[in-house]
Order: sequence, then C-alpha cells, then structure tokens
Amino acid sequence: MAIRQMTAALRILITGFGPFPGAPYNPTPALVERLVKLRRPAFDDVERIGHVFPVSYRAVDAELPALLAMHRPDALLMFGLAARTRHLRIETRARNAVTTLWPDADRIKLRSASITPGADARSFGPHSDKLLRAARATGIDARTSRDAGRYLCNYLSWRAIEATTTPQGPRLAAFVHVPLTARDGCAWPGSAITAEQLVDAGEAMLLKLLKLARQAEPRSA
Repeated sequence: MAIRQMTAALRILITGFGPFPGAPYNPTPALVERLVKLRRPAFDDVERIGHVFPVSYRAVDAELPALLAMHRPDALLMFGLAARTRHLRIETRARNAVTTLWPDADRIKLRSASITPGADARSFGPHSDKLLRAARATGIDARTSRDAGRYLCNYLSWRAIEATTTPQGPRLAAFVHVPLTARDGCAWPGSAITAEQLVDAGEAMLLKLLKLARQAEPRSA
C-alpha cells in the first residue's frame, strides 16, 4: 500500500506494518494513513509518502531501498506494533540481533542470529529524546526504549539507520512502537491509549522530525 501527497520541498516517508503471526490486527496502517492525510498549514510545503510493509524480511530488503531511491525522503518515521506494551515506545537504537525462532509473514525463519556479523548496535541519534518530549506534550504515556526486539521492527530500524549513513539517504530516521488498540479505535484492555491519541502523538513527532530535518546538514547530491 502506498499513499502520496502532492510534491513539495521537504519529503518524509511514513511507514507501518501489516498483520503478522500472533497479531491479526495491526493499528499502524490506519495511523500511517491518518498522518499522511492530515490537513495542517505546517504540512503545506511537505510531501508525505505513506507505505505499509508486509511483515517480511524479504519485503523490507526489496521495498525499503526502492522507496528511498524513488522518493529520496529527507526523513523516515516508522511505526510498528508492540502488542504487549501499554505505552508508546520511541526506540533509541537497533540491535544487531534477529530471531531464528519466529517466522515472518512469509513463514521464513532467518538462519543467522545477527543482521551484520560483528557489528555493534546502531543508534538513531539524539533526536529520539526530542521526539519523546513532543509525544509527551500531547498527554500520552511515552517512553524511550533501548530494545526494539529481534523481529521485523528491529530489522527495519537497522536498515533505516544504515540508509542514513549513505550520501543520498534520509537525514534522519525514527522508529516508534505503538500499543495495540481495538479495531474501532478504542483503547485495548489494560491500556489507556486510543487510536486518536496515537494520531495526536504521531502528528507531534512528525512535526518535530520535519523541523529537525530542515535543520540538518544538506545531503550530498
């Protein structure tokens, strides 16, 4: 799924994930769609591209480079589901770890427990704390996290941070884990966060990321 607004000076790619084994409903596609379609003066000079990845290693490896090459976004804001978490989690790093136990939506298990042999964890950067403050300003329970897991969310985070180190890659990347919500947008039992609150926090983080992208050093041609 891809959603695109009209061409503008600054570009941001906003992504989510589809359902996966154990999670037949994932709230991130609806969140991505809402954030792409928000009408605000602050977005008048911004091109927002939405994309929902299948929960597949093969899909991430094929689709992320294609999206970056096609759109050349200045920033990348990614969302994933943390079904057992009841607050918003802003990831600060990607671990060089991947599960060999749980298959992806293609029923594929990886054979190696690391993404890049011998590499250390990769940090998103100090902007993670600024996104945290932006999210908390909306009243949502948001916290930073140093553990994005060992599944597709962590894998995508690794590949996205990797992309920011390339001359034509995005200037900034961020990954946010959201709690499960009900299909009708209400809070999930045990959580106080609704789909509408996720949109409010997502908008605040999006605006902050756009501001930081404008302040970042220009990319190489």
